[in-house]
Amino acid sequence: MSDARDGFDAIGVVVDWIDACKQRRLDDLLNLYDATATAECCEGGSFRGLSEIEKYWRPRLARAVTGAFEIDALFPEVDGVTLDYRGYDGVPVRTHFCFTSTGKSASLPARRSGRPPKGVGLPLPTGTAARSYCY
Repeated sequence: MSDARDGFDAIGVVVDWIDACKQRRLDDLLNLYDATATAECCEGGSFRGLSEIEKYWRPRLARAVTGAFEIDALFPEVDGVTLDYRGYDGVPVRTHFCFTSTGKSASLPARRSGRPPKGVGLPLPTGTAARSYCY
């Protein structure tokens, strides 16, 4: 996990990300992504670059339900940060954030609930309906 010695606070970036989602601040959210980032979601689709990521997030932020984007857990990891939170529709989501050297969100393959690959955080509890995204 990166820290202040690397020039950015990885947990701080994740908190800024969830705050931007919660407050529906699309421009601030997009500013946290690297220009070449890829967001892959389990619902299908891969979104490459800021314009595609904007197309992904704009409608989701617009129709977010009450209680969306609440943090359930935050796990610092050697290779980034894992975040369990409530998605735009209130469904539990596990996201693993990887970062560029400048502190921008990069990408990892999306994973459904269950045991993730080594080093990508803990599995969600059995029976939890969840989607997983990586940014």
